[in-house]
Amino acid sequence: MGRSAATDKSARVLVISGSVGAGHDGAADELISRLDRLGVRTERRDYLDALPWALRVVLREGYTLSVGYAPSFFEWLFVNLEHKGWVQRITLGLCHLARPRVRRWARGHELVVSTYPLASQTMGQLRVAGTLDAITVTYLTDPAVHRMWVHPEIDHHLTVTEATSRMGRLAYRTPMRPVGGLVPDRFTQRLNPDRRRALRERLGLDPDRPVALVVAGSLGIGDVPGAVREIASTGVVQVLVLCGRRERLRSDLDGLPGVVALGWRDDMPELMAASDVLIHNAGGLTLTEALTAGLPAITFRPIPGHGLANAATLAEAGLAPWPKDAAELAEVVTGQLAGRSDSSSVVRERDAADTVLALLDGDGPRDDTARRSA
Repeated sequence: MGRSAATDKSARVLVISGSVGAGHDGAADELISRLDRLGVRTERRDYLDALPWALRVVLREGYTLSVGYAPSFFEWLFVNLEHKGWVQRITLGLCHLARPRVRRWARGHELVVSTYPLASQTMGQLRVAGTLDAITVTYLTDPAVHRMWVHPEIDHHLTVTEATSRMGRLAYRTPMRPVGGLVPDRFTQRLNPDRRRALRERLGLDPDRPVALVVAGSLGIGDVPGAVREIASTGVVQVLVLCGRRERLRSDLDGLPGVVALGWRDDMPELMAASDVLIHNAGGLTLTEALTAGLPAITFRPIPGHGLANAATLAEAGLAPWPKDAAELAEVVTGQLAGRSDSSSVVRERDAADTVLALLDGDGPRDDTARRSA
């Protein structure tokens, strides 16, 4: 019999995230919280800390600036990273620069989990070089698979939904296991009618009209003002928009007819429970939270790159329709208001933390073995 990782205090897991937006960090934090409760010693690192200072700034600030001010460039970059060429070579060279520090971080750990695609590429490079002995796992936070999420030397690729897992198998010939969302259990809880009504009133919403919760990530990126105006103009819903850390965006939107704008919030489970539909533009952690909560979701005016890719994957899987204009939006919103959705797409019998425990116990075949024998 293998050892019980839940009681073996020497079992050590390293989780590497990336502080670009909040989604990668959020998934890492929840995984660590679950592993801690199971008695597994964990350590967390920010992948950007493994890079030279200038590159950290480029990755962190360049993402926001390119999506917000040069969306065509960001889309071009996203597409070219998918294929072999100089853009991909430069990016993988950047990942090579992170190898010494990631190798030091991983020393003494039995298993390393990445929630950030470039961290997965560096881990794969270390495996190729023979300098990383730990079990390696990638947890994909995006609904759509991208080449940067996949490395043939990573042992296990975990996904939120079966739709992402299917895409990994069909498009990338890479086995991927759906294990559900890494979000707190609070997202599965419901508000009783009185609390729901009181929260709406406290937020300045009409408690008797349907509410669309509009999100654009922690950075509030994309054409949020245009999308909010189109959503409000349908007359179907009142809009509760989360502007993240963009205070100027909140100021610009607050006071528009039928719109309540909020800044950064830490009560997302309650806000989702008080809403009737989620409208998003990226498909990251907030979309996973909505799926877990059973809150119907819609993609509208997605940001370039992963936003467009995620929109297509979610629509094809029937997880979130993607209306292309305001007229179609009104029809889709009306349809989604029919009721809470089925959360079975992200709720699994064995979640990511349980899967990590099983891997530490040596339970089950390695995914890379299955791939190479295919």
